[in-house]
Amino acid sequence: MTAAADSASSTLSPQESPQRSPTRIAVLASGGGSNLQALIDHFAGPGASAGTIVYVASDKASAGALARARQSGITTGVVQVPADDEALVAQLMNAGAELLVLAGYLKLIPAAVVQTFRGRLLNVHPALLPAFGGPGMYGQRIHAAVLEHGATVTGVTVHFVDEHYDRGPIVAQWPVPVLPADTVASLAARVLRIEHRLLPLCAAAVASGAIVLGDDNRVHGHLPVPVNMATHDWRFSVAPDGADDASTSAFGADLARLFPR
Repeated sequence: MTAAADSASSTLSPQESPQRSPTRIAVLASGGGSNLQALIDHFAGPGASAGTIVYVASDKASAGALARARQSGITTGVVQVPADDEALVAQLMNAGAELLVLAGYLKLIPAAVVQTFRGRLLNVHPALLPAFGGPGMYGQRIHAAVLEHGATVTGVTVHFVDEHYDRGPIVAQWPVPVLPADTVASLAARVLRIEHRLLPLCAAAVASGAIVLGDDNRVHGHLPVPVNMATHDWRFSVAPDGADDASTSAFGADLARLFPR
């Protein structure tokens, strides 16, 4: 994983820091909403002080993501014309959105929306960008391309969104090995588990101000990652199941390489 680590100066001590209200988050999704559910769970729990999800919209009225949102008491809506930038900006502004997260949203975000939410617009992509990204690269197509090209490592990328598919500044990445017996389905499942962990952490970091997009179009700040070296959920993607204590210890060195900044 990569994350910037520039420190911002402040005249306030942590005890003196002013209280801030949780950032109001809107989510756009096109599918079943498993990444949305990961966000809902995170901001209802450990990320509650950073942000709260206030609105979920989809370009598909029947999307499972909308049903998940309603079950959690979150206001929902439908993006009637995804390319209508003025309508989408108004829809998000009416919801009071301060941060916009794409969780499996398959439409290109109009330029006016990108400009309105510059530095406050995130996407998750199930590959290590810039590889296997761009128009038409989504869902099962990505994992099929990874296998077809014989890649031995894939992963997850969370990035700020610009006017182009999958080309915005990268906030964080996490590698996932491609195993010899992998199928599209098995690889997709392994990658999705990491999406569910990485996206909420990045969204909370941006919501809290720990990560920012600077005027230089570079990512600044620090991504807090609550990694317990003995927690299988985090190390499964780079260490084999049933790894011994020596392997677990070595995972700490792997983490240092994954967080180079």
